[in-house]
Amino acid sequence: PGMVHVVMGPNGSGKTTLIKCLLGLVRPDSGDILMQGEAVRGHWAYRASIGYMPQIARFPENLSPTDLVKMVQDLRQNKGNPEPFIREFRLGPHMKKPMRNLSGGTRQKVNATLALMYDVPLYVFDEPTSGLDPVACLFIKDTIRRMVAEGKTVLLTTHVMSEIEELADRITFLLDGRIHLSGTPASIREGHRAETLERAIARILIENEQL
Repeated sequence: PGMVHVVMGPNGSGKTTLIKCLLGLVRPDSGDILMQGEAVRGHWAYRASIGYMPQIARFPENLSPTDLVKMVQDLRQNKGNPEPFIREFRLGPHMKKPMRNLSGGTRQKVNATLALMYDVPLYVFDEPTSGLDPVACLFIKDTIRRMVAEGKTVLLTTHVMSEIEELADRITFLLDGRIHLSGTPASIREGHRAETLERAIARILIENEQL
């Protein structure tokens, strides 16, 4: 609680599979998933405690953002509070338009609204600022900071090193589906004698290629 945990790794390292396991979309072959100390494998009610923002959401193209908000509210049986995010993302003029008519950035703002509209203990963001304009990116990062200050847990994947430096309390680096290292940004920099986290991560990748 009260922490931003960034999961990093090259393409194919297992980041998306890990997220799918947490969401109950993939059944792990072994191991346990604990939510607030309780094992959740084979149970589904815990998913109501997660706000999830995928990197690329697959929306029915004929539905409008208003339709999608209503659909998610019905599925969760919880209205949440989408209005602050509709306002901050300036989605008002687009709420009645079919998704097929919206730009990629606007679709991503709808995606963010659907994840953020619920007050839950855990948020999972997969490349949340991808395709967003600078103002929306800043709002997302400020929202993450506020959540952490309120004691929420944020699990984040991103390739944007400045976001990791800015937000991460802890980093787990995956290689080939396994944890290669885990620690604070400072400990990872120091462990690889690098001035910046970006250089430390580059060294990890180069060392792995040489093994």
